Amino acid sequence: MIPEAAATRSRTCHDEGRSSGAVHHSEEDSGNENRQKRERRRKRAHKGSENVKRKRAKSSPGTGSQSRGSQLKQRHVEAVTLFEVVTMGRSAMQVVIDDWIQAYLTDRDFSLLNLISFFIQCSGCKGVVTAEMCQNKEDSDVMSKMVEDLDDVSGLQYKKFLAFPWILTVTWPMDTDGMEYPLIQSGPYGRWFHSEFCDFISVLVSQCQHSVLFDSYLMNTLISLLTELSNSYVRAFRHTCTLAGVKLLSSLVGVAQSLSVSIENSQKLYEVQKTKTTRQKSPLQLERIQKKITELQEKRAEIESIMDIIFKGVFLKRYRDVLPEIRSICVEELGLWMKLYSSAFLNDSYLKYMGWMMFDKIPDVRLKCVLALQGLYGDPLLLPKLDLFTSRFKDRMISMTLDRDSERPLAATAGELLLLNTPGGEALEGSNEEEAHTLQTVARLKALLHFYQESELHTHVVYLVDSLWDCGAALLKDWPTLTSILLKESSSQRSGLTQAEQAVLVEVLVASVRQATEGPALAGRSGVKKVLSVRDKKTLTDDCATLTEHLLMVLPKLLSKFSSSGDVVASLLKIPQYFHSECPQAENMQAVSSLMEEMDSILERHSGPAVLETAARTLLSLCGGQSAGSSIAQAARDALVQRWVDQLTARLQEDIFPADEAKTEETVAVLKKLRAFHNCHDLSQWNLLELLSPLLPVDASWGAAPPEVLLEVLQCLSFSVLWSLSRSSETLTTRDKAVAQRSQLRLFCERGHRCLSHADRRVRHQAFLGVCDVLTAHSYQLHVWDPSSFGPLLYIPSPKLQRALLAFVLLHVFVGPDSDGQAGAAEGDEEERLEDCHRRRALLAAYCKLIVHGVLEMSMAAEVFMYYVKYCNAFGDILKELLNRTRQTDKMESTRMLLLCLQQLFTRLRRGQESGGGAQPGIQTFTSIKELARRFALTFGDHVKFRECVVMIHRNGIEFVFQGFSQSPDAPTPPHLSYLTILSEFSSKLLKPDKKTVLSYLQKHTAEHAVDLRDDSWQPLAFYRASMLAAAEGEDAVSHVSSDRKLYLPNRSPNSKQKVEGSKSPCLLSPADSRTRAQRLSHPEKTADADPFSVPADPPAKNLTVATCVNEGDDDTVEIEM
Repeated sequence: MIPEAAATRSRTCHDEGRSSGAVHHSEEDSGNENRQKRERRRKRAHKGSENVKRKRAKSSPGTGSQSRGSQLKQRHVEAVTLFEVVTMGRSAMQVVIDDWIQAYLTDRDFSLLNLISFFIQCSGCKGVVTAEMCQNKEDSDVMSKMVEDLDDVSGLQYKKFLAFPWILTVTWPMDTDGMEYPLIQSGPYGRWFHSEFCDFISVLVSQCQHSVLFDSYLMNTLISLLTELSNSYVRAFRHTCTLAGVKLLSSLVGVAQSLSVSIENSQKLYEVQKTKTTRQKSPLQLERIQKKITELQEKRAEIESIMDIIFKGVFLKRYRDVLPEIRSICVEELGLWMKLYSSAFLNDSYLKYMGWMMFDKIPDVRLKCVLALQGLYGDPLLLPKLDLFTSRFKDRMISMTLDRDSERPLAATAGELLLLNTPGGEALEGSNEEEAHTLQTVARLKALLHFYQESELHTHVVYLVDSLWDCGAALLKDWPTLTSILLKESSSQRSGLTQAEQAVLVEVLVASVRQATEGPALAGRSGVKKVLSVRDKKTLTDDCATLTEHLLMVLPKLLSKFSSSGDVVASLLKIPQYFHSECPQAENMQAVSSLMEEMDSILERHSGPAVLETAARTLLSLCGGQSAGSSIAQAARDALVQRWVDQLTARLQEDIFPADEAKTEETVAVLKKLRAFHNCHDLSQWNLLELLSPLLPVDASWGAAPPEVLLEVLQCLSFSVLWSLSRSSETLTTRDKAVAQRSQLRLFCERGHRCLSHADRRVRHQAFLGVCDVLTAHSYQLHVWDPSSFGPLLYIPSPKLQRALLAFVLLHVFVGPDSDGQAGAAEGDEEERLEDCHRRRALLAAYCKLIVHGVLEMSMAAEVFMYYVKYCNAFGDILKELLNRTRQTDKMESTRMLLLCLQQLFTRLRRGQESGGGAQPGIQTFTSIKELARRFALTFGDHVKFRECVVMIHRNGIEFVFQGFSQSPDAPTPPHLSYLTILSEFSSKLLKPDKKTVLSYLQKHTAEHAVDLRDDSWQPLAFYRASMLAAAEGEDAVSHVSSDRKLYLPNRSPNSKQKVEGSKSPCLLSPADSRTRAQRLSHPEKTADADPFSVPADPPAKNLTVATCVNEGDDDTVEIEM
């Protein structure tokens, strides 16, 4: 808060400025004078303070001073400033504001300065406010001084602006913008302060409207203050004063309304006086009434002019503010102005802002728009003024009900607004109550369906139903009426629907069933209660029982009527998934049998994936439980599967593939049905693995099975193996069964391996996905099975299969721009390109699962990470997740995998340059390899957590460069020396003691060679050392873009901007320093184990272990034990 002395200082500056025109900016300029006049200022402040005036008023005699108002004054006598009065409630505000008005009439300048300090304090500013008089408002010199800047000398921010007749200067600390101010404080205090602050402005205008509001002094100063501060860069000033400005306008709207009512009453009185006879008519009274009307009209015009100034100065600048809270305030108040003072604000000039803000990216702002519009559309008198707005923004209002990314309160409010504008049908003469209800329901449904079809946004009806659920649940849960409308013929003139409307109504019916049983839990919709109350749970249970009782009887009729439409049938088949199995009606044997008969008929007629998958899931839901209805469903399912297996067995005994195309299609249809049901149901008792395995190729000769058959067979066999693995704990009771299961797994992998080279792309993809799925499931079962009982036996895919899986990913996922797959996708439309990208993402994700679950070694991911930069947009999220999962398993091994990736890329580039050939697949430029290293380095965020990993990267890189190098006149530098430039990307991730250790390790390897840092051939070493010795603030500045053709860096002094601690020699490779640091290293015997980082063409690197212990002699050094 600003202390009272600040206001006193403002008063002093004002008085002195009035006499001499001097400007006081700080206490230093007027320190001596202030110390001399301290007592006089205290007396003056005490004399003009509100408390003294309040005490003087209470001590003076008057009529009625012993009333409740006098007691209230005594209760709040401790209040010192207006800011403190805000904390005491509305009744205290009225008393204090009355006192403030009396003080304003006595000394308006001092009272206005107190009011200015109040708004500064409400902004949470703890700075100082000073004021100086301004003689000319239009002075160009004065306007040029209106600034908001940072004082570099004092380190304070200041804002200087004109609030005529003063030039105000507000000074505050630099960190004010990051601090909490009253409006945004968490907890009940922030909400309470917001309410009390708005009440203060309302009471201030209300108490001033009959006295000082029209003196052309108070409002001018207040508007200047709020306009300037609402345009500040500081969030606290901008937020608080924008709220104050729009609330001031709202209060003025109330004044304008009162004036309009007074004008209307005076005009009525004037008309009554005019109708009187000559003897009764008084010219003087008519003149007084006319004069009063003129005065009221002038006041209203003045108020409207003030409102227009505030609107242009505050609203137009802040309704697009970067802060969502400010935009919400502006939109909410605009809706209030339109509703309360429609004659001035409810027109297209103001409605356009409401329409534009409906496109705001923040849901809360859009919610405020819809709430405001809901209030406008709810008033029949205002509807004629909304015609143009409705026609212009109707699509947006509808889209908000269907927007899956909106918050649910916003979508529900938009749905209520939509339902509010949906007309109902009129009952015909002679119709009963039920027919009238049906006609009204049909009319409203037709209107909603028309809106939905006209919008053409997307096909997600569930979001429309969710938006309408809170306000239209009675309509949407009227399942008897909905089903009766659907069962009527389309030719019915009174209540019939077209086929397109019936299809949409079926989706609405299914969505309402889902909403009634599961509640408003949709993907992308936030603002939903995660924990349902007891009342909500009871409502869901009752609705579930109600719909089960009705739809179980009606659903067979609906399936029979729409049996020819696969899409409608697929939607209707979802309804039994929401039935309440414990409902008494669910035990109706006849109803369940009738439903099974209709499903049997539909499955014989349709073989589309949507119908088959939905039917399989529905039967899975109906077969669960121990009720009589579940037994009927299980029997019906078994009969279906047995019939399909018999049909397939009979056809496979015939050589049908090359001869009869019609029979081939029938076989494919049966396989599709078995595949869809095998995905949800365990069909192991029919032994499909033994039945279908002969259809897969045994060798390179593919046989006679067409690709369509192979595609379905591969999926059926993978489901059979997956079901066998998932039931291992139940079925594997002996070792023989475990061996048989492993044999089945090996058989499927071998047959799938052969299908990876099939001519048809779909078969190749399905074979790859099937093999990856069963291997991942087998690895999972090995980790979760109980060792005390029999479980799946270990199966390791052959090295040939592992290489084939990696080659498949590189060939089909990371497709270059010149490949067939990419060209085909580019020639097609956007949807086809996205589908191709989705297929490739599925293949990559399946391969990554093998690495995460330990089926493949982590080193197998090195080839995949080589394409991280090139395909970051398409597969970056998958590769990042793979890196995170591998680090959780073994962060050191994961780091070795990244090193292997970089070293293999570098080795390929070097070989390609030595061969002199052109661009080759798999070879990347030096710049791209360096960029890949930079991306890898960014993943080591926690320097302490990945300390050992980063040290290992540098150690391994140094060994990769210098291992096995013998200097000679023909080979003065190591062949892999340029790799140090790539390795420098990881230098910033080293801790300070580790940098010294790595430098010592580097000097150990370079001590045996003659190194000349001035020679261009040794520039990579100089660059790497410079990156190690760089200061923390300059480490990012040592990046360098190398040539793609030449691996060596250009001539550049590595020591130009470096500072070496404890060394005066410019040469960092002095023999003495090398010998001193080499004493800290111990030399163990070399082991014969092969290093996993070794590149085939290079000698193997030694395996080192990092010990993160601190040497007692040097606290900044970490020893490396070899």
